[in-house]
Amino acid sequence: MMRTIRRIAIVACLALIGGVTYWYLGPGQPSQQQAKQGQQKGPGGGFRRGGGNPNDTVPVLAIAARLADVPVYLDGVGTAKALNTVLVRPQVDGKLMKIDFKEGQEVTLGSVIAKIDPTTYQAQYDIAVAKKAQDEAQLANAKLDLERYTRLAATNAVQKQQVDTQKAMVDQLTAQTQSDQASINFAKASLDYTDVVAPISGLTGIRQVDEGNIVHASDATGIVTITQIKPIAVLFNLPQQNLPDLNKSMAKGELPVQALAADGIAVLDRGKVTVINNQVDPTTGTVQLKGEFPNPDVQLWPGQFVNVRVLINTLRQSVVVPTAAVQRGPDGTFVYIVKDDNTVTVRPITVQQQDDLQAVIATGLMAQERVVTTGFGRLAEGTKVEVTSAEDAAADPSQRPARPSGGVPKGKGQGQGQGQGKGQRQQGAAADAPSAPAAGAGPSGPTATDPSQPPQQRRGGGAPKGGQQPAQGIQGTQGAPGGTPSVTQ
Repeated sequence: MMRTIRRIAIVACLALIGGVTYWYLGPGQPSQQQAKQGQQKGPGGGFRRGGGNPNDTVPVLAIAARLADVPVYLDGVGTAKALNTVLVRPQVDGKLMKIDFKEGQEVTLGSVIAKIDPTTYQAQYDIAVAKKAQDEAQLANAKLDLERYTRLAATNAVQKQQVDTQKAMVDQLTAQTQSDQASINFAKASLDYTDVVAPISGLTGIRQVDEGNIVHASDATGIVTITQIKPIAVLFNLPQQNLPDLNKSMAKGELPVQALAADGIAVLDRGKVTVINNQVDPTTGTVQLKGEFPNPDVQLWPGQFVNVRVLINTLRQSVVVPTAAVQRGPDGTFVYIVKDDNTVTVRPITVQQQDDLQAVIATGLMAQERVVTTGFGRLAEGTKVEVTSAEDAAADPSQRPARPSGGVPKGKGQGQGQGQGKGQRQQGAAADAPSAPAAGAGPSGPTATDPSQPPQQRRGGGAPKGGQQPAQGIQGTQGAPGGTPSVTQ
């Protein structure tokens, strides 16, 4: 019993394989009439499956090479850093009476941001002032005595020793008053320190202490951190191989730098490189640079990762073409040049540099020579082309070369074509006789105008193979300007 089931399964598998093989490899060669029709170009410039005329033109987009000044950039990733950062700490001990700023507020240099109880410091200042006044009074009296003793000593009424003693007393009291002035200055400074002022202009962070707390000059946390973000600095690294170019550009003047958004396109701010570090990091093989940005719109924030682009050179009057025009082969890079007779020739070139949009050509191409940018698949040396300007195609999409297709796009009528076509295919195989296409249908076979794809035939969307009857109710219709046929029921 098991052997019989196994045999039945093997026979079913073989039948299935045979059916699939017949479906794809069965009698579907085009008839003589279809072969003649196959010489005609299909919609969009492609050739039918029955054959193709190599002398027909190939639609392409082309653009003329131009001369332009091309900037040379070095790209890197950096971290924004506040130009100056200060942790504001109290310079005297006391009770914190008032906080005169809001978190996140922008403060200016010298503005009062906190107030410490000044009572004891005011008293010390008053004591120092009074002490100086007392010593100054004593000094004035000592000077008067010195004058009297000096006059008496001239008449020998007093001893000279007494005059010298009085003179020393005057000098002592003079020094005392100077010491008193120093004490006043110290007391005045301590009193002024009760007003905590911003040491720089910048942005305040989150405060570390609240009103009413006792603060000390030795506190490690301080009161608040102020960061200067206008201007702001960005630190970034570049490979050490670029160091000679960087130093050469820095020697000529300012080195412009741009801070880019995450997409690498939008420019957040423009600044200049202020310093190249004096040594290369041996672990990474990079050198650190520091750029300074005005940051007027606060697009850069301390600690933020930013893309950085440094302008190190500008290539003057260089030949430029779109990057899409540059092709690569076994022998290197080349382009297709459109000659005056609308035929193409292959031209080897040397690319000096390129990005996603344009390529700078060092050798092999001159300005105003037309290069192909789209439609390379069917091009070869001497191929005749139908040229559409890239600028015209951008302005009018209908002028673009047709996007070829090998048949019906997936999900747009192919399922019905296959379902009905399969049954008709079996009937056609039994009849084995060619017949004319249904009314309204185009030339037999789908178009294949994709330069990158050879002509091919899709099942269910075009004329059946072997001249069989097309599925009933299915008509070939001309699709969009791209030349893609579609099926409708």
